[in-house]
Amino acid sequence: MVRCPIAGRRCLEEELEGRRETYGMGDNSPNEIVSHYNQADEASRLRTGWFQLEQARTRELILRHIPSPPARVLDIGGGAGAYALWLAERGYEVHLVDAVPRHVEQALAESAKQPQHPLASAEVGDARKLKQADQSADAVLLLGPLYHLTERKDRLTALREVHRVLRAKGLVWVAGISRFASLVESLSGGFFDRPEFAPILDRDLAEGQHRNPTDNLMYFTDAFLHRPEELAAELAEAGFEPVEVVAIEGPGWLARDFEGIWNDQGRRERLLTLLRTVEHEPALIGASSHLMAIGRKG
Repeated sequence: MVRCPIAGRRCLEEELEGRRETYGMGDNSPNEIVSHYNQADEASRLRTGWFQLEQARTRELILRHIPSPPARVLDIGGGAGAYALWLAERGYEVHLVDAVPRHVEQALAESAKQPQHPLASAEVGDARKLKQADQSADAVLLLGPLYHLTERKDRLTALREVHRVLRAKGLVWVAGISRFASLVESLSGGFFDRPEFAPILDRDLAEGQHRNPTDNLMYFTDAFLHRPEELAAELAEAGFEPVEVVAIEGPGWLARDFEGIWNDQGRRERLLTLLRTVEHEPALIGASSHLMAIGRKG
């Protein structure tokens, strides 16, 4: 998939050598992820193309529910700090955790450029085994790890860790990739019937397990693709009360001349208004590239 929506977190090969179970995947998955992300630029992704819509809508959904600053926020799988740095600028106490040392270094470097509102901390860590104390956070962002954890038991472990570190009534924002993202993107991109991609797409639709046995970076790397109801069910099983499940980009990522729309303030606002109108529509949620489930610790 071209700059696939499931492009999440780059990994450094030297950090993953000998840690084949880090992501709860099959034996080859860490190497596949390393190979893909060493050639990708996650730090700049949200500033290009329709990924700008992903960022704008994610920020909107965070601000819709997050308590006022200075609340304590954990950004688990926060990458190079796209959302952590933004929240820190708004006055939140933000602690970033990511599995990739390079991302932590990038986040700290960017944090140093905003000395009035730096990150409270940034460290390497595993979403399934957080170092934070029980009931130590008011809000948690989990915007990347779940689709890197292809085994359900590992996703539930990560969610239960979030539940543990949240205070009573604390909120979590969990991002997933739609089960149908590869179908929709391959149709719009015109590669759905390529012989080497067809079996990848068939498995995505049947199992939600995305695997790319080719060397074509368009087709991304190992991941799990959620149905909206599956994402909601995993939050519930981990002990969260539902707040809402929404489409992040909705059908907006398929807009013709997206750049033209996005660069025109009036058209951009019109697009965002329409996407808010249909963000809960069951018939359309799965057509979004990313899903957002928001839960509250009861």
